[in-house]
Amino acid sequence: MAAWPTKRMDQLCEITSSKRIFAADYVSEGVPFYRGREVTEKYKGNLDVSTELFITEEKFVEFERKFGAPKLGDLLLTSVGTLGSVYVVKPGDRFYFKDGNLTWFRNFKGLDSQFLFYWIGSPQGKAELQKCTIGSSQSAFTIVLLKGIEIALPTLPVQQRIATILSAYDELIENSQRRIKILETMARSLYREWFVRFRFPGHENHPRVASAFGDIPQGWEVKRVTDAMYVNPRVVVSREGEKPFVPMSCLSNDSMLITDVELRTGNSGTKFQNGDTLFARITPCLENGKTGYVQFLPDSAAVAFGSTEYIVLRSHTLTPEFVYCMSRSDEFRGIAIKSMSGATGRQRVQEKCFDDFLIAQAPKSLLDQFAAIVSPSFKLIYTLHLQIQNLRRTRDLLLPRLLSGQIAGEAP
Repeated sequence: MAAWPTKRMDQLCEITSSKRIFAADYVSEGVPFYRGREVTEKYKGNLDVSTELFITEEKFVEFERKFGAPKLGDLLLTSVGTLGSVYVVKPGDRFYFKDGNLTWFRNFKGLDSQFLFYWIGSPQGKAELQKCTIGSSQSAFTIVLLKGIEIALPTLPVQQRIATILSAYDELIENSQRRIKILETMARSLYREWFVRFRFPGHENHPRVASAFGDIPQGWEVKRVTDAMYVNPRVVVSREGEKPFVPMSCLSNDSMLITDVELRTGNSGTKFQNGDTLFARITPCLENGKTGYVQFLPDSAAVAFGSTEYIVLRSHTLTPEFVYCMSRSDEFRGIAIKSMSGATGRQRVQEKCFDDFLIAQAPKSLLDQFAAIVSPSFKLIYTLHLQIQNLRRTRDLLLPRLLSGQIAGEAP
């Protein structure tokens, strides 16, 4: 197969940045304003790009008129700190972005931006970007060096076909991610509706009675949460042989999923089994929401270990699903955050704080009903996660071969 011709990036598109916006220009609502972190989070697999920063509609219109604004098909590349995350502007996107943090590729000529998106993530693209890196304490790309990138480029129709093949995998991945998000939201909402607002099936037939917890349904019991679940239950695991190990980086800020589990020897760290909840105890991991639900082990007897900065929560008189959903609640997290002590930047939750957390425990029949509804969702979330891993592996195997012209490929 003949080699594709090589071209410089500045022959194929315009490479620029935004115009400077100062902190005084930020407002509480308006047109979204992105920094590098928003694109980086999107690149990690989040479904949406979101931000807490905005500029006024008037400021956006002014910049759009004078300098232009990102439009459909434009590409943004993180260029300071965390390098190489990419975002292609989608239909309906309307935002502005921070100068310097993001480099703007636009006005493409003979180059498909979606093809460029995948090329940047390929071994060839990463090697070229490495040549554009400057700085030691904080790495950065410069626009001058980015303009000089060389890319082996097939014809535009071939580029588009390759991008379509790879996009098909990403669409399947995003659909599964969307389903995971919906399933988890539904489980947490059901927990809150039944066990916080007391709007469970048949609640109309249960009069409220006064308690130390406030008015609760008749037949429910107020107890300390530490009487209803175990905190750091003792589990023994041999030092011999490799076992699953879960670093803090494996936990998600907004999902039960535990990803990229490692195999390690030894047994130093927290120990846990299927059905346990891993609750980050150290700042800023706790504030960021790092919490995981263990269901990746082969059976109920298997044991894994992980970071010493976890608190392991296990159901005693509740259900594993209840414990996980409760650990995600603002009330539970709030009492943990208030208990944190220690040196600045290394504060940790004091386990005794949970002795002060009261719950109204529902009858076993209602807890079992809740588990019967949400347990299949928990299992489906894990199944979808495995499917996503398989799709990513397949896509990543195809990526360098497609972008080098070794194979034509088939859509999944």
